[in-house]
Amino acid sequence: DELAALSQALKARNGHFVVDEIYHGLTYGVEAGSVLEVDNDAFVLNSFSKYFGMTGWRLGWLVAPLDAVAELEKLAQNLYISAPSMAQYAALACFEPQTLAILEQRRAEFGRRRDFLLPALRTLGFGIAVEPEGAFYLYADISAFGGDAFAFCRHFLETEHVAFTPGLDFGRHLAGHHVRFAYTQSLPRLEQAVERIARGLRSWNA
Repeated sequence: DELAALSQALKARNGHFVVDEIYHGLTYGVEAGSVLEVDNDAFVLNSFSKYFGMTGWRLGWLVAPLDAVAELEKLAQNLYISAPSMAQYAALACFEPQTLAILEQRRAEFGRRRDFLLPALRTLGFGIAVEPEGAFYLYADISAFGGDAFAFCRHFLETEHVAFTPGLDFGRHLAGHHVRFAYTQSLPRLEQAVERIARGLRSWNA
């Protein structure tokens, strides 16, 4: 409903609907639709980096209205011409049944990691207002601990060798007291990280 409303609002203003669906498929307990279900004229950006796990291959695709294709081809020809053949063959392999089965196992594993890390961080005092239904990140409020998010992240990196990211990298609104965690490591590594964060909080608050 929200996508349909946005589409109608943009069309009323002669605008173009450009949607990033790079995390499409990485959802937990919900079915994520595509904007193309409500707007055939939308521009949809996607990539093999997230759901397919091909980070670093620099391979993706764009779904665009037919009348925009000629101009987009000009951009492609001047910017990169085409993706390397090896990368294209690797991408084709992503759609094989055995590959898709592996990717679904990987998605389920991300869900298990989320189900561990979310309550663990809340128990430590991090404020996480929204349980993520997709991707592999947690955006956490550190107000309970005081201090600046950049200094907070640096403290844990230097003292406990745990890396997470200050909120400033993802926007300015309340960024100074938010950090982002990624649960892209194995469950044992996340368990170790939580132990180190608990220890680091004691030295941060000392």
